[in-house]
Amino acid sequence: MKKRRKLLTHTSLRYKKDNVKAVDMKVTGFMLWLFSMLSIKSQASETEVKCNFTRRNYALIPEGIGNNVTILDLSYNQITLNASDTRVLKMYSFLTELYLMENNITALYNSSFSNLLNLEILNICGNSISVIQQGAFVGLNELKQLFLCQNKIFQLNPDIFVPLNNLKVLNLQGNLISLFDAPQLFHLELLTLDGNPWNCTCGLLELQNWLNTSNVTLENESITTCSYPDDLKHYSIKSAPFATECHSKFISTISEEFQSIRNSSFNSSSYNITWNSEHEPLGKSWAFLVGVVVTVLLTSLLIFIAIKCPVWYNILLSYNHHRLEEHEAETYENGLTRNPSSLSQITDTNSEDTTVIFEQLHSFMVDDDGFIEDRYIDVNEIHEEK
Repeated sequence: MKKRRKLLTHTSLRYKKDNVKAVDMKVTGFMLWLFSMLSIKSQASETEVKCNFTRRNYALIPEGIGNNVTILDLSYNQITLNASDTRVLKMYSFLTELYLMENNITALYNSSFSNLLNLEILNICGNSISVIQQGAFVGLNELKQLFLCQNKIFQLNPDIFVPLNNLKVLNLQGNLISLFDAPQLFHLELLTLDGNPWNCTCGLLELQNWLNTSNVTLENESITTCSYPDDLKHYSIKSAPFATECHSKFISTISEEFQSIRNSSFNSSSYNITWNSEHEPLGKSWAFLVGVVVTVLLTSLLIFIAIKCPVWYNILLSYNHHRLEEHEAETYENGLTRNPSSLSQITDTNSEDTTVIFEQLHSFMVDDDGFIEDRYIDVNEIHEEK
């Protein structure tokens, strides 16, 4: 009994030690996970470098900021974003946020932000921007939020937003835009258009249809209203009732655009075919097509010659008679001697048919002197008869 009790006591103690070890391992694993999370968070905070240069009366973007800056705020200065500023911005390729609010920017030129490949937020509100060139946003493939509010933008070409593949927020509030075509922004989620003098005529119908059919949310929809014509004032641009003629024009415009797309695709395909035929060897399909065409042409030519040239019939008819063999001649003579009346019957019954057939056949032959020459008459037999 004592040995058994000692054994049980030893087993229970061993079991408790194993449980303690398992708990210690779990605690250690949790501590390691927590430490790794804290280290990752500290590293993230270390890589995020903020620089605030607001209200410094800067006329140019400063150069000695540091190439590792990620958030740069240059609002409330005198920056014009000229060629020198564009050159300096290319040095800050790690930027994720750029704020240029309330400066003296009047135009956005081509490739103004071309080297900012990591930029996600660009805010240029409160300037005097009236011109945005076609390639102004080239290179901003990661941009998610673009703020162009409170400027003097009168007209916008929707193609300028094509490089912005990941844009989700677009703010055009408080400009001078009256007409605007639907932009090709497939990831856009939020659009702000209030504070513009919208002209709710037929030219705005495309934008209205796009707003009603896409998943884009129109911010401040109730105050995004028409300014012209008078009878549509206080109507939201998303729900304004357009005239019937606008819908017919819109349909015709869509059909014309579709036709132009078809023509351009046809021209490009024909150009590609021509280019391929000049630069690439022909495939088996082309060889088969050429063979079919040649066969059809040759067959048509033979049919035409057979119909239009009666000489063929002369050649064929010249081979209708052949010289009898010796055994055929004897068989024919014996048949005539045994039944001479059959020949007369056949001659009487078929004389008319033979005459008609002979005339039909002879009509295809060329008449020389009115006589028929039998080329198979033996000259020796004629002399013996004489």
